Parts: sequence; C-alpha cells; structure tokens
Amino acid sequence: MKEAPESLNFIEQIIEEDLANGFPQEKLRFRFPPEPNGYLHIGHAASICLNFGLGEKYNAPVNLRFDDTNPSKEEHEYVEAIKRDVAWMGFKWANECYASDYFQQLYDWAVQLIKDGKAYVDGQSSEAMAAQKGTPTTPGTNSPHRNQSVEENLDLFTRMKAGEFAPGTYVLRAKIDMASTNMHMRDPILYRIIDKAHHRSGTAWCIYPMYDWAHGESDYIEQVSHSLCTLEFKAHRELYDWYLDQIVDPAKLRPKQREFARRNLSYTVMSKRKLLELVQNKHVSGWDDPRMPTISGLRRRGYTPSAIRKFSDLAGIAKRDNVTDVSLLEFCIREDLNKIATRVMAVLDPVKLVITNYSEGKVEMLEAENNPEDPNSGTHEVPFSRELYIEREDFQEEASKKFFRLSLGSEVRLKSAYIIKAESVIKDSNGNIVEIHCTADLDSKSGTGTEASMRKVKGTLHWVSIAHAIQAEVREYDRLFLDESPDGHEDKNFLDFLNPDSLRVIPNAFCEPYLGKAGLQDKYQFQRLGYFTLDTDSKDGKLIFNKTVGLKDSWAKQNVTPEAKPQAPQPKQEQGKRSALNEIQQIGKKITNLSGEKLEAAKESIAQFAEEISYEELEPLFGTAAKKVGTRIAVAISLGVLLKNGQSRNEAINSFLEAAISDENEILREEAQKPG
Repeated sequence: MKEAPESLNFIEQIIEEDLANGFPQEKLRFRFPPEPNGYLHIGHAASICLNFGLGEKYNAPVNLRFDDTNPSKEEHEYVEAIKRDVAWMGFKWANECYASDYFQQLYDWAVQLIKDGKAYVDGQSSEAMAAQKGTPTTPGTNSPHRNQSVEENLDLFTRMKAGEFAPGTYVLRAKIDMASTNMHMRDPILYRIIDKAHHRSGTAWCIYPMYDWAHGESDYIEQVSHSLCTLEFKAHRELYDWYLDQIVDPAKLRPKQREFARRNLSYTVMSKRKLLELVQNKHVSGWDDPRMPTISGLRRRGYTPSAIRKFSDLAGIAKRDNVTDVSLLEFCIREDLNKIATRVMAVLDPVKLVITNYSEGKVEMLEAENNPEDPNSGTHEVPFSRELYIEREDFQEEASKKFFRLSLGSEVRLKSAYIIKAESVIKDSNGNIVEIHCTADLDSKSGTGTEASMRKVKGTLHWVSIAHAIQAEVREYDRLFLDESPDGHEDKNFLDFLNPDSLRVIPNAFCEPYLGKAGLQDKYQFQRLGYFTLDTDSKDGKLIFNKTVGLKDSWAKQNVTPEAKPQAPQPKQEQGKRSALNEIQQIGKKITNLSGEKLEAAKESIAQFAEEISYEELEPLFGTAAKKVGTRIAVAISLGVLLKNGQSRNEAINSFLEAAISDENEILREEAQKPG
C-alpha cells in the first residue's frame, strides 16, 4: 500500500481502507460496464482509466461487461466499437462478459422473489403506476395488483416469458416500500416486455431485466469487489443493496457500489442520445467524425491513447459533477505530439516564389531534422529548387515593423535552406499576387557553418518545392459548438449552438514528398501550422490529412509568450456551498427535458444539494425570468428543503411561491405547493 494517502483519489482511499481493514487484495476485482447503445466518448474514458487503472495498480482482474438488457437500443456494431476503443486505449480485460449471459439466472432469481412474496406482476398502464408513485415528499399508493397471490404472479410471469402478452401490458415489480423516501425503492420494475430480437440471444427472450436488477446481480455473479458508477446512480445504491440482500450467499464476496463524478467537457455534449442525433441528422459524418468527442472520433483526428490517459489523470476523479475545460484535453495531445511527431513542411494556401539567382533545373537535397525533441529521431531529405510554394499570408508587399515574415526589401530564412530577399512581384489582371521574385544569399545555406549561414534574420518560413510537391486535401477542425455549455440552456436546443465553421476543407494543399509514405498511425507536425495525421478516407493517389490540434491554444484568453513553458490548464475544483448552488442551477436547466425516473432522480439530486446551501444564497434566484422554468423548479425544490429545515417564511418566499403556484408548468406548480 502507498504511504502517502494524500496522493490518492477518493476511490483509491476507499480501496486502501478496505485493504487495511482486512479485505484480501487477491479478491479485488473491477469491471468496466458499458451499455452497447452507442460509441464510447471522452467521458467514458474516465471510467475506463479508473477501472483498468485500478486493475493495473492492484494487479487485479478487470472484466469488460456489456450491460445489454435493452435490445431496442443495442447493436453488435457498438459492442465491436467498444472493444476496439478499450484495446486502443492500451487496456486488457480479464473476461469479456455480457449481462445477457446471465438472463436465465436473473429470471430464476426473479421467480424466487415472486415465491418469497417480494415481487408481483402489474398490469396497469405506465401512467397509472407513475401517478401512484407519489413525490419525494409524499408517499406513494399501493398498486391494486400488489397483493395478488403467488400463484397468480407466477402464472402471469411465466406467460410474459412465453410471449403471450404485448409490450406494455405487464411488468414485474419488486415489492419493497411505496412510502420510502427514496423513489427508487417504491416498487421498482424488474422486468418488462420488449418485442425485439436481442443482438446475442436473438428471440430466445421477450422479457428483459431492468438495468438496476441486472447491474448488481451481474456484479455478484462475476464477484466484482468494487462496482464503480457515476453519480446519477448514488440514489440507486439502496436498491442495489436491497437486490443483493435477496440473493447473496454469505460465503461469497458481496460487491460494494461507490460513485464518482462523470466527466463533462466544455464546448461538448456527452449524451449518447444527442450524439446519436448529430449522426442521424448528418450534422457530422458519423460516430468517428473527428469533431465528435467519441474515442473513435478522437483517434481518427490524431489523438493518442497516452494523451487521453494523461488527460484523465490530470482531470482527476471527483465526488461532485463539474466541467473540465476542453483546453486541458488539447494541452495533453499537444504535449504528447510535440515529443513524437515528425516535422515536415506543407503549404495550405500557396503562392509561387521564384529565386531568380538560383540555377534553373538545379535540385538540392537538404537535410531536415525529424524531431528536435528526440535526438534519436534522425533526419530526412527535402528537395529544394528554384521555384517554391510558400504560404500566401507569409508575404506582404508593404509591412509594418512587427511583420517578421517576407515583404519587399526584407529578408527571411527558408527552413533548412537559404536566406532570401524579396525583390518584386507579378500580379494578375485583378491585382492578385501570383509570383514573388526573390534572390538568395547562396552562402547562407543552413548547417554549412559559413559566416553567412550564421546570420540572424527575424523570420523563418516553411516551403515546398513545386516540382516535387505532393498535392493533398487537408481538413481543419474547430470546436463543434460555439457555446461552452451547448446543452445547458432551457430555452434553446443544443443544435442551436453548432459551429458552422467547425470543418474547413482545403482541397489543394501541397506537401513535401516525404509525406507520400505517410501511414494512418503516423503523427506529423506541419511546421508552423499544427499537428496532423492521415485520415482513413485517404486512398492511393489521394492523401487526406486531419488537423489534430494547433501549435498553441487559439481559444486561450491570455496569450503565452513563445519563451514561456506551456502549463496545463487546471481542472475546475470543487467549491463547497457555492458549488452546490451551481449544481442546483445546472440540474434545473435540464429538468424540463426529463420525465419518469430521470425526472424524479433530478429532483432528488436538487434536494440533496439544497441541504448544503443557505437561504441567502438561494434568494437572488427568486427573480429568475419566467421563461427559465427549470431554474424556478430547482429553486422551488430547494426552498422546500430550507423550509423543512427550519427557514421561516417571509414576504419574498411567499411572493415567489404564489407566482410559481399560478404558473402554467405542472411540475413548478406541484413543487411550489409542497411547502404548504
């Protein structure tokens, strides 16, 4: 065990405490449990790195388990994509498991629950059951089917399994406590009917277990010691434990569920449903579009496993949801590529440059360093000739003293070549410059050791020889969304914030010939332009390069001087009570888009955070605009908690509640009426 517990994240501290209390290290076992209903994204990378990282740290097995309990949303394509992503991240799983492997055992346990009088078949509509469930502050009412005989329940459940009933006609519910303060304990659904073939079991089943039922029991079957979930499952932990209570063998290991904050990233959406919407509506080219936050999209864009793992390490494991700045992710890939990327030259917006005193037909092979960060990276040859391409923006006829590139009468160095001086230009009939004529100091060739080669000039330009250049398509990517929190607005759809300039295609870029042998795994720095990688759309005779990231953070609010050492952006820290109010507001922004159990879970989360705030913090939100219904709902819920905890009524509270009670939104009216 480590001797410096302060360096551990809180999950590691839990495990260390268990080991200190006598838990055998050889019984540690973890799992990464994705649902195969979409591609993994950068948020999942936090869970991947956490679980597999713990496996590496403690030399413990980690299962890759697919929680495939909903065939209406799951596909084999997603299974293969998830396996590919986890393997690409550099992790190896001990066993490849599927919740569907346990369908028979889960069914048998459900039958036993019925026999023990702890489960019943309910034939009511979903609306009726929802109405009976009550609210977080008022108890629910029992279903009229709750006290059916064991025989009737067994008969109905058997017939459900046999396919006699249509979807939605019957469900199996656990008989727990309709008055529980935890909404998840109010007779939750165990099984529902889904008339759709499963990606693995085909049509063998037409009833499928709910996630909560399959989750803990699957952990138990696999003897997982620590079941690590994201925070939205914290309210589910009581149910997780109740289900285990019904089937656990005291002689076997009992799993322990613990929760950590999900990874949220600025300028990004993390909802699989919203990512799927982007794909289906063709806002992006697919799940692996390089603008997507999916692991496959990041891989295609040129991100490396080590950069993503470094990002996960720097962002850390938190107890409370927060938003990590996307610039931290960009910093990690920029730092990684700086160490490994081969330096090459490419010109994206070319203008012709002619060196008038360089012999026509002459070609020199110049030596270019592959990577100055790696002394063992070697060199490669670059052809140099009389006629070159340079970037159009690197030349101005007349320039200010702060323009350190090429202008008439000024000198610059061509990278790895000569110092040149611009003498004149040729323009077309529209006044556009089509050629720049220069002279070269032919004694100034880089690396020759001559006095002229040691001369200092203020600018160095990249270039390619026209006669030897390879034409390529270059795709430059910007952030997919213009807003820092695109799905955090009550009155706008996240699609309203799509960046119309997130993709810029340059069809006629020119590259040095060394790039003709580029492979999909190769990483390049196009000198002065950024980091690039070959795209999977490339074919023989047509190279396509994706821009991974720029050489510096173009979104940074503060410029970093070239001499300054880049510093990693710091992840946002937890902020005590102010953070709790922040969380209440964030949940409120999304609450009007929720329904059913997700709505109730959101309400519960708000109520929990409200225990940590004061009236003085909440009161400024009483004046929230009427159209921001979600925030007002969150305020009403929080106010109910404060009043319950002893806050006295005053004119401001009464005024807010009266306005809320008369609002057209049903949820707001309901929450405003609860304080009485």
